[in-house]
Amino acid sequence: MAIETELKLRMTPEQLARLRRHALFKTHQIAAPETFRLHNIYYDTPNLELHQRRMALRLRRVKGQWLQTLKGGGQTMAGLHQRSEWEVPVPSAKLDFSGLDEVVRDEYLPPALRERLGPVFVTDFYRTSREINWQGAIIEVCMDHGEVKTAQHSTPICEVELELKSGEPRQLFELAQALLAVVPFELETVSKAEQGFRLISGYLAQPVKAELPGLAKSDRLTDGLQALIWSCLHHLQGNLQGAMGSGIGVGHDAEYLHQMRVALRRLRVVLRMAEKIRADEELAELRLLLGVLGVSLGRIREWDVFIAQTLLPMQAAIEGDVGQQSMQKLLTHSERQRNDCYAALRIQAGPLQHLLLRFALWMNGPYWRQAEQDAPDTRDFAGRRLRQLYKRYLRAGVQLHALDAAQLHALRIHAKKLRYSAEFFSTLYDKHKVKSYLPALSEVQELLGGINDIAVARRLLDDMLSNLSAHAEVMAFIKGQLDADLAIKLKSLNKTVQQLNRQPVFWEK
Repeated sequence: MAIETELKLRMTPEQLARLRRHALFKTHQIAAPETFRLHNIYYDTPNLELHQRRMALRLRRVKGQWLQTLKGGGQTMAGLHQRSEWEVPVPSAKLDFSGLDEVVRDEYLPPALRERLGPVFVTDFYRTSREINWQGAIIEVCMDHGEVKTAQHSTPICEVELELKSGEPRQLFELAQALLAVVPFELETVSKAEQGFRLISGYLAQPVKAELPGLAKSDRLTDGLQALIWSCLHHLQGNLQGAMGSGIGVGHDAEYLHQMRVALRRLRVVLRMAEKIRADEELAELRLLLGVLGVSLGRIREWDVFIAQTLLPMQAAIEGDVGQQSMQKLLTHSERQRNDCYAALRIQAGPLQHLLLRFALWMNGPYWRQAEQDAPDTRDFAGRRLRQLYKRYLRAGVQLHALDAAQLHALRIHAKKLRYSAEFFSTLYDKHKVKSYLPALSEVQELLGGINDIAVARRLLDDMLSNLSAHAEVMAFIKGQLDADLAIKLKSLNKTVQQLNRQPVFWEK
């Protein structure tokens, strides 16, 4: 068995051709490149049982030889794919399990499953392969161009795989940074096999929500924080492509960008925890860059929410042709502003990939070995951190009825930090206490979010007034409706906050 470690970079055919001609590879290559065709047949049961077990079985024809490969398990972090791999030569285009170790064969491919295996899709592509010496690491660079095909559908393949033959995973990301200076690309989290399974199942891309790892009391704090950071990066990366394609015509889905913002906020909360253990210049710089990105995404989100939750719902309440014309003007102006913001985001595609690579390098660097020496017990750190955040939340909410819009916004931020941190550490505590507390905290945060949306909507209307003064009457009507909604939410907030404050906090004994 081998552990395959590779980084996948998705790009256009034009970018791949440009990269193929670049002098970087000639400077570092060990031998001349070789181009050949790879024809792969993937097998599974009718119910895709192997895929459900995160396994893939294929027959590959390369240079006149058939190879049978079984891949399984592993993980993907910022585009880095690591998984177990068993590969044996076979005499023909027919599955042959005799070359596999008996334990592997029986554990992963029991006889009953083998009998139901059949071909499900094909990947067919040309590969230009070469090995290079990159700062002491031996890396195989594979440029792949072709397609994934099922009986009814196909999707193109155009990517570069960087496979680590010897050295450290960090060196793959360093090479990727050098390549990003040559051509733009996106870190690819989906393997060719997964693309095939998605074609079979009719998979439709949709926004990705956070999936947090469950921390155990026995986990070291640094291991737990690393797992949390990787999960936040996966959350961010899973919505990046969808957000980049939003803001255009009927395909707009604001949830992609919303989930990106959630990932950023969660990530900043975890990085702040890491800073509490050990300060680091790169960590501080990464937090700063996330803050700048958060501001940019926040501007887009303001227009998304304003259009979806203010203008469109109120459009039906506007009477008369003149009022409807005014409302349409407001909608057109707002959609134009939103689309301009999304266009500016797409310009940042390259810097965003660079940011992900910087995170990957930092995560694979010396910081964590050093932090491990300074890290306290996980449960002690969690309790101390949650108590600090809880006290700040309580202080921010004193005299709730007298808080202005800015103070309510600050209270929302404190509630959000407390919620994310409580969710991160929830598996360390009694699940029954957690189950009653987190929904109450979430309700407070959501209500404060709605109040903040009203404040943002009023500000956007004020900003629009100078350019659209002819429609001031409709704007005044909208503000009146917003004020009525605000009064209802403020009344609910007082009751909801009191209910939360009566809840016993689960991190105290």
